[in-house]
Amino acid sequence: MSEMEHLNELRKMHEDLSKKIELEQNSPGSDSLVITELKKRKLKIKDKIQQLSKV
Repeated sequence: MSEMEHLNELRKMHEDLSKKIELEQNSPGSDSLVITELKKRKLKIKDKIQQLSKV
């Protein structure tokens, strides 16, 4: 996998997590622990995207 493909895959994962977070936040009886975990994963991916974009 090339660096550009990896970066695109990370961006896709970031977008998917955004959608999951929004769905979870809008669903009745949402679990704040699940939302927090999703947000942490999203932040880690964002950090990786930023690191790869600098290279």
